[in-house]
Amino acid sequence: MQVDELLKPFPIKEFHPFPRALLGPGAHEMIGPEALKLGFRKTLVMTSGLRGSDIVHKITESLKYHGLEVVVYDKVESNPKDYNVMDAVKLYQENKCDSFVSIGGGSSHDACKGARISLAHDGRNINDFEGFNKSENQKNPPHIAVSTTAGTGSETSWAYVITDTTTDPDNPHKYVAFDDASVATLAVDDPVLYYDCPVDYTAQCGFDVLAHASEPYVARLNFEPSMGNALYATKLVAEHLRTAAWNPQDLSGRQGMMYAQYIAAQAFNSGGLGIIHSISHAVSAFYDTHHGLNNAIALPRVWAFNLPVAYRRYADLAEMMGVDTSGMTVVQAADAAVAAAIRLLRDVGIPERFTDIRQDTYSKNRLGQGPTKFYQRASVIKGDDGDIDRVTHHVLGDACTPGNAKECTFETVRPVVDHCFNGDLDDLIS
Repeated sequence: MQVDELLKPFPIKEFHPFPRALLGPGAHEMIGPEALKLGFRKTLVMTSGLRGSDIVHKITESLKYHGLEVVVYDKVESNPKDYNVMDAVKLYQENKCDSFVSIGGGSSHDACKGARISLAHDGRNINDFEGFNKSENQKNPPHIAVSTTAGTGSETSWAYVITDTTTDPDNPHKYVAFDDASVATLAVDDPVLYYDCPVDYTAQCGFDVLAHASEPYVARLNFEPSMGNALYATKLVAEHLRTAAWNPQDLSGRQGMMYAQYIAAQAFNSGGLGIIHSISHAVSAFYDTHHGLNNAIALPRVWAFNLPVAYRRYADLAEMMGVDTSGMTVVQAADAAVAAAIRLLRDVGIPERFTDIRQDTYSKNRLGQGPTKFYQRASVIKGDDGDIDRVTHHVLGDACTPGNAKECTFETVRPVVDHCFNGDLDDLIS
């Protein structure tokens, strides 16, 4: 049965579990004692390295202080690649580790989840597990996920995202795997660890949170237990993202975004996503640009695309975004939500089109520096017909697309993708 055939009717809705979590300033100091309580003895730390900060060093030294042996894999890339996962699996096996600690954002957590799934199946290639609950063995190594960004929410969700670079190196494919067996054992969210995030990284990860909050609120899944979290996470982003981005050591801003991330992830964990994420996955696959940046560019366009089938829901989002909707019709309020999203994007300095992205646009961008010939020749995003068609086809095959509020076909989605590459945001609010 195809994914869209399985999901479109949504007759039975499933609530997916969350891990236990420690949240708040100083929570990272509990990692060593918690690891001991969970039976860790020799742990593999998975991270991108977080160069420019001492976070990885502090946490690994704390683990050692508490008597654990530590092996470090610090080569996780943005949009984690299949080879990142398999290299970590090999290192884990060679060192006879018994547990994982991932430190970073979604890339570190997702690669770690993939490694755990692979290890539970004797080191099978992670690309075999694309899709929904493909695990045949539900038991895999325990995992503490330590977040250093407010964005992905991967530390508390059942999803992980991997880029397949090996099946067809000239056409890399970024996919979402949803698997209850991938859920971390313990999530640790400490806003103090976010202080070192640069402005652009903070801003664009924040739009990942806004996408996680808004998409389940309007998704055709219409999962009632997710609605309150979706609305409140939207409100937190509107209230705290500007401060977190421009005053990075303001605890209230960082803590507000920490809770926004955590709550938004709980909303989409069972409430579904849509084509903000599908477009983001496609552009990441072909250009190795950052997920949060892609979400930010796609979000106002997708909100505008979905308005006709969800005016009331977008009117609610406008209120959460701080718009005074008194005296407005529902349609006017929904339009105001799009305008508020564009204002937030501009206030935190995010590029407005994919064709605005260059190698130096973003501190985490790997445009033109990736591992395959495709990435190496992609130093500039052209936004031509080939780009638009390629991304649109990828969107239609993405696991998030069936949940989108509005029906998606090549003919309806292609103009949205084209606008993401080449359009003017003012067109959406004129």
